[in-house]
Amino acid sequence: MTTDWQFEVPTSGSKHLPPDSRYMEALSSQGYGFEAAIADLVDNSIDAGAKDVVIHFLRDGDRLVSLLVVDDGKGMDEDELDVAMTVGGRREYDPRALGMFGTGLKSASLSHAGAVTVVSKVRRTRAAAPAGRRWTMERALNGFQCDIVAPDYAQQLIDRYYDCPIVWQGTIIRWDAVKNFPRTGGGQTDRYLHRTINKLGLHLGLHLHRFLARDDFNITIAVEDVSTGTEYMNFGVQPLDPFGYPVTGHADYAREFVATVPSVGPVTLSAHIWPPKSNTDEFKAVGTGIDRQGFYFYRHDRLVQSGGWNNFRQPEQHLALARVAVDLPDEAVASEVFRLTVKKDGVDASPEFVTALESAVDAEGRSFAQYVSDADATYRSARKRTATTRKPVIPPGKGFEPSVREAIEDELPLLPGEEPISVLWQKIDNAKFFEIDRESRTIVLNHHYRAAILGGRRGGLNDAPTLKSLLYLLLHQVFEKEYSGSREKDNLQLWQSVLVAAARAEMNRVTDND
Repeated sequence: MTTDWQFEVPTSGSKHLPPDSRYMEALSSQGYGFEAAIADLVDNSIDAGAKDVVIHFLRDGDRLVSLLVVDDGKGMDEDELDVAMTVGGRREYDPRALGMFGTGLKSASLSHAGAVTVVSKVRRTRAAAPAGRRWTMERALNGFQCDIVAPDYAQQLIDRYYDCPIVWQGTIIRWDAVKNFPRTGGGQTDRYLHRTINKLGLHLGLHLHRFLARDDFNITIAVEDVSTGTEYMNFGVQPLDPFGYPVTGHADYAREFVATVPSVGPVTLSAHIWPPKSNTDEFKAVGTGIDRQGFYFYRHDRLVQSGGWNNFRQPEQHLALARVAVDLPDEAVASEVFRLTVKKDGVDASPEFVTALESAVDAEGRSFAQYVSDADATYRSARKRTATTRKPVIPPGKGFEPSVREAIEDELPLLPGEEPISVLWQKIDNAKFFEIDRESRTIVLNHHYRAAILGGRRGGLNDAPTLKSLLYLLLHQVFEKEYSGSREKDNLQLWQSVLVAAARAEMNRVTDND
């Protein structure tokens, strides 16, 4: 084996290799979640100086037809719109801009829609004509062919949103053939809208909370029936500050630590400890206790990572109250100490930052490691107080929503070393709503009643969380005893009778609605 190694690779020229048109297909397969994709479009509105953004779901009866994001920003002329619709289009970003890569509009949109239309108007005169472009996946794959929107339609779309929110200028992004819109009726559209709009409002409220807290910026989510002009829903997104607790969980916090990163200098860490057992949306908006602990990175006031320790340490339940806000310095992002994902839903921190955390201190010389210890102790102390006042229980297991399991574990001390209680649906005698299998620690629910209980929603391992939670609270003590006494057997029979009657009533309601 030779020991020689040439670090510089010699070349003999270059060759122009443009991307294949299938690159657009790859661009649309980056795993954009629906909420993250919409947030990326709103980022563009913020960069354009918008004061009002409307996210508009359009339906025709029980069928969703389009989704539009409308803003009153500065708009784009023909040349600017061409750049915006070019993959990786080069433009000068404002130093405080949220955009970075020149791909967000295209990849976010085509991840979820078969076609994206952009119509925009700049403030010159009220009579100035708007510009419009349209990408369809079919045309994109056929040699990057971007369609020019007919001027009459572009003006018609601008006029439709005149004064709501567009007055002099603004931009409209329209999605058609949205992939996850329901394709059947039967109430699916209403259920989809309720579920999707709730998640979207929480996502936007969290990741854009600093903008929404301002007096001059608003996001509205609305639903309109295009055949009747009826507006079914119209509400403003509320800011969800992940550090907006009513009272601190530890008297010594919040406090600021400084991590000195050699290549970029000091990075400030604003360390917080939430109060135990908080039920606010600000606390619960991010996954489970494992998901929501750790670093909350901001770039230009936009939250780009909500939770996670970035290889500093492993997450654990005892750190569920620990949150650290970090405003990323531009020079740190430029130097790639912090690398943002294209979707702006995570940050890859270099080992240089992780090493700097080990020696980070506050103004009094307190170490960042001490903060982590204090957060751990705050959680454990709250758990200890609970353990002295409430009897320990067998924990819930498979079939229960993770957030339900977490809530039970927060509120009740757990019996150590016990096999968890599972819950599942199976076919059993229709005279019963549930059965108890002590040996396998399982609550068996009658599959006959599942569709009625779910109300037409799609079933899954962790479905019907409210029902399963109530049954756990009723039945966990049964598994904690070796056998059932006469009083307990009577209670079980009572619960069976009432639940069967209720389930049959639900089935009758479904039949009547059909």
